[in-house]
Amino acid sequence: MLSLRARMIKLLMKNRNLFRLRMKKENVDWNDYEAILRFRRDVEEGAGKFGKLPEGIMISPVDIDNMPAEWIFYTAAQKDRVILYFHGGGYVTGTCQSHRAIVAKFVKNSGVAALLFEYRLAPEHRFPAALDDALAAYSWLLDQGMGNSNIVFVGDSAGGGLVLAALLALRDQGMPLPAAAVSYSPVTDFKCSGESYRTKARVCLAPAGLASACARHYAGDNDLGLPYISPLYGELQGLPPLLIYVGEDETLRDDSIRFAQKAEAAGVEVTLRVGKGLFHCYPAIAPLFPEATRAMAEICSFIRENISRGRLY
Repeated sequence: MLSLRARMIKLLMKNRNLFRLRMKKENVDWNDYEAILRFRRDVEEGAGKFGKLPEGIMISPVDIDNMPAEWIFYTAAQKDRVILYFHGGGYVTGTCQSHRAIVAKFVKNSGVAALLFEYRLAPEHRFPAALDDALAAYSWLLDQGMGNSNIVFVGDSAGGGLVLAALLALRDQGMPLPAAAVSYSPVTDFKCSGESYRTKARVCLAPAGLASACARHYAGDNDLGLPYISPLYGELQGLPPLLIYVGEDETLRDDSIRFAQKAEAAGVEVTLRVGKGLFHCYPAIAPLFPEATRAMAEICSFIRENISRGRLY
């Protein structure tokens, strides 16, 4: 049973239109470029209002071949170990500012520094731009002398899917893989073929039609079933340990369940957590309710344990 705090947060998010003095939820044509621009502005404004950093967090901007990025440190963080963070936003929105406060929680709770980077966004920059930028960020870390066994990938939503796509690409290129990866509420199937896209449509907090529109904005004329776009359709053997979180009440639920099942069948060490009655990317809302706090604690423990193993892939 959901905690009272979780139920309250879920109710507030479900009716967030009321905070804008709108009795009905706005119907948005997400295929419209102007709608995407408004979405970006809303995300950035929301981050500005609610993106307070935990005490002790330090930010240091860095340029990776003209790609904006930033180091996020906690005063106790060991700078020889790194979380490479892949932000979400449907591949159409997201910046360091929008995700800085979220990433800072992982840094503070794990004691591990993070590198947050801004991959190019669709529809201006379609596939494989985001994947290319992710691989460039990882290669930059390796070039700085960071060992692959001291790096863990973490990503949310589209960023969670990008984490998995990057792992497939690195493996296929014969590159050293990170020690482990965390993917919460990942997009693994841009064909949107999972049953949850239908059975959870009424309870999901995500705007109607957003997923399929983002799929086209990102993929362009490419096949939505390409593994580097939709990792569910890839061969999954040889990946490092994975921790996957997803809410039971989100349309992306089956993206996680089906990917985890396929990865396990391929011999991957994978842990799947389905938050009963919970919603998209709920671990990021810690510490607002107990379920999110427990998820954050497990994710950060997973990061520490796998980096400490020093396993090579």
